[in-house]
Amino acid sequence: MTALIRNASDAAYEITAEQAEIRDAAKKFFMNELHPLQQRMDDEDWWPETAMPALGKMGYLGVTVPPDYGGAGLDYLAAGLVAEELAAANPALGISWLAHDNLCANNIYRNGSEAQRRKYLPKLCAGEWVGALGMTEPGAGSDALGSMRTTARREGDRYILNGTKLYITNGPIADVLLVYAKTDPAKGAHGISAFVVEKHFPGFKVAQKLDKMGYRGSPLGELVFQDCEVPAENRVGDENRGHVVMMSGLDLERAMAAPMSIGIAARALALALDYAKMRVQFGKPIASFQMIQSKLAEMYIELEAARTLVYRVLVACNALDRGEGGRGEIHKLSAAALYAAARACSVCCTEAVQIFGGSGYMRDTEINRLYRTAKLNEIAAGTQEIRKLIIARELIGG
Repeated sequence: MTALIRNASDAAYEITAEQAEIRDAAKKFFMNELHPLQQRMDDEDWWPETAMPALGKMGYLGVTVPPDYGGAGLDYLAAGLVAEELAAANPALGISWLAHDNLCANNIYRNGSEAQRRKYLPKLCAGEWVGALGMTEPGAGSDALGSMRTTARREGDRYILNGTKLYITNGPIADVLLVYAKTDPAKGAHGISAFVVEKHFPGFKVAQKLDKMGYRGSPLGELVFQDCEVPAENRVGDENRGHVVMMSGLDLERAMAAPMSIGIAARALALALDYAKMRVQFGKPIASFQMIQSKLAEMYIELEAARTLVYRVLVACNALDRGEGGRGEIHKLSAAALYAAARACSVCCTEAVQIFGGSGYMRDTEINRLYRTAKLNEIAAGTQEIRKLIIARELIGG
């Protein structure tokens, strides 16, 4: 098995023996059970329906949700280590896991009512239901709140949702979605509410499944709400306070997305290193050539610098009170970690393909899959440009 590269000891990263045990067990399971699925997932854009129940059975769903609701109750550093290993083994399952676990289940735990937690979390944590987040729209990406057009109109004991959500991970297979819609359009971003929508609610449908360059096998879709009836009891938080729900968890979501890039980058470096030692040209392994050594060194530096930032923000998340986030040091740090991790991922995957040469250009190779996957990490959850703007704004204090 190709070994992932780690720079410092676990002690240097302040990883406890228990966290290391969780990471190592996760790595073994993911590589043995989920890694072999990635070829078919990529070739056929195929979703393995048994994956979520298997993850749930092993305790890898609801990782930050308390055991009272069926989760594992892990701290954020341990949860991030799980995310890193899953992304290294199978990135497509990793991104679906992230949408299910962090964007949906953890959000319901942090912001939902006790009744909502009891109703939805046990089945989400068991993998009986698949979760998703409905935020992005055809005209609302980086400016997701300000440009949102989906509306929710109160009618008695229900809300009527109308609008379209686009590029929704797990959208085509989701049983439960956390959806944002404007309940008071005149208030702009401060007139948005969050709702738990079930796939069988009248007026909800999956318009299309989208064909992606990378992360193939993880279903991505366009969702349509046409007079979709949602019980008022399914509103998450107060009316017109959806921006609070979103911002309170934004930094946690970025913090949990960042180790995915680390996992992919580490896998790319490991594959490139193995190949460079094995590939012989001009009578010797290409790893002996200084230009190849330079590439490997650059990949290593980018990876370990980013990993340090990522682990730092995960530790900081453990001290974040419910309702905090979206401002201050944690906001700056989470954006920096996500930026650095995405950049390291792109550098490692690009240089790895260069080291592999012609074979890396072949679609059916693992390094090619990682290369096609890496680009989304510079776009999703806020583009690299938006991440830098957040960092600068927090530095300046404006």
